Amino acid sequence: MNIKDASERSGLPAKTIRYYEEIGLVRPLRGPNGYRRFRDSDLHKLGFLGRARSLGFSIEDCRTLLALWEDRGRASADVKQLAEDHLHRIEEKIVELQAMRATLSHLVTACAGDDRPDCPILAGLSAGPGCCG
Repeated sequence: MNIKDASERSGLPAKTIRYYEEIGLVRPLRGPNGYRRFRDSDLHKLGFLGRARSLGFSIEDCRTLLALWEDRGRASADVKQLAEDHLHRIEEKIVELQAMRATLSHLVTACAGDDRPDCPILAGLSAGPGCCG
């Protein structure tokens, strides 16, 4: 199948597929005319990558996950460790986002939102970290 078909079937944009090829995550065959020819195995890898990326795994994590998936002698503990590390990064990000939300919520609540020029939001932003939470 060509890149258009691979894109439609995998749900990934052709630009993303080209990028994945450029960095070596997928290696479609090339026809005599130089056009890419995607096999079912390439399509499966693209789906795998799409799902992994939708869960927030980095490109390098995806490279590792693909290598583990292709290695039938792998230990599932290796896969689990990678997923646990990623889960930990997500949990850290959630804590950061909750702190951001609390600070911004405080600033929004403090602002009258009227015609006066004084604005606690702008004052809070100019005061720097730790000013308003």
